[in-house]
Amino acid sequence: MRSIHCKRKKKEEYFKPMKIAIDCRWSGKSGIGAFFDGILPYLKKSTNELFLFGTNEIPCAVKTFSVKEIFCFPRNLLKEINKCDVYFTPYCNIPGGIKIPIYTTIHDVVFLDIPKLASKLGIFVRKIFYKRAIKKSRALFTVSEFSKGRIIKTLHCKKPIFVVHNALPEYLLNFDISQIKKTNSILFVGNIKKHKGLSILLDAFPTIYEKTGAKLLIVGSQEHFRTQDRSIEAKIDDINVHTNNSIEFTGFVENERLKTVLASSRILVQPSLYEGFGRPPLEALTTGTNAVISDIEVFHEIYDDFPVIFFKSGDSDDLAEKVIHAWDFPPPVAIPQKYSFEKTANSILEILKQ
Repeated sequence: MRSIHCKRKKKEEYFKPMKIAIDCRWSGKSGIGAFFDGILPYLKKSTNELFLFGTNEIPCAVKTFSVKEIFCFPRNLLKEINKCDVYFTPYCNIPGGIKIPIYTTIHDVVFLDIPKLASKLGIFVRKIFYKRAIKKSRALFTVSEFSKGRIIKTLHCKKPIFVVHNALPEYLLNFDISQIKKTNSILFVGNIKKHKGLSILLDAFPTIYEKTGAKLLIVGSQEHFRTQDRSIEAKIDDINVHTNNSIEFTGFVENERLKTVLASSRILVQPSLYEGFGRPPLEALTTGTNAVISDIEVFHEIYDDFPVIFFKSGDSDDLAEKVIHAWDFPPPVAIPQKYSFEKTANSILEILKQ
């Protein structure tokens, strides 16, 4: 009788609502912010009590990864945080002075795996923050098995790491694409950091243009690209001279416009050399646009069950061949419902209860 009572008590304690402190300072930003904004509505729907700081209601002006965050975090916030049961952050920054169990998120370790993306000092500082997060965390989250493996190997992590996938943002859910007409455009969504592979796409584009007459749409501002990489700028200018200005920049794109840009493009190309997850192909497929993506390990993990077209990573000739081959493919259908922020949020909550 006693053992039954004990089991019942443990079960009741397991389902008892928690009070969770959550760092909301990443909200509204791209990348990590998009992941966080995806899961937050579902965290709010749970029966748990949330202490959300870094919001309009509970502001926090302290910058992430700052000296002040580590050594002089506001006492009033720390007092409220430490009244909670657990602390969760969508990245790996942790304010000093937190005494409750901490759960952090490391999306990838690209700066450790591709050292040329940052200075030696930048890599050193990032590694310090990663190591600090591991040391202080009860457990960590990441967005793919690939990233989990890289975190274990590069940071010698012994703490539990749980994979909670990225997913579609809310503005793409239940989006009616039936009235949107396709254009002869190829879409690139990303930045000009080497691991995004834009240079590979640019090398392939003249051949693609010759066969299809396609336009290349680059999501973002041309001024931003000009200030970042002169070689990319020169390559784009040269291609435009010989292809009747066939490369265009969209400028800043609001979510409502982005979904139309996605749906109206004929093909999205994701030529990445490295990703933690890589969401644009999922967004493209969901909006009825075919995706040609590099055959890197993480893309096989995430997209092997999806109707994507793989090309040899880093091979511009193979990329051109695959895009030309897929040019007249019908829109993708039967997209697996494999990833959702609701699943991700529920998985995070289950771990926080342990």
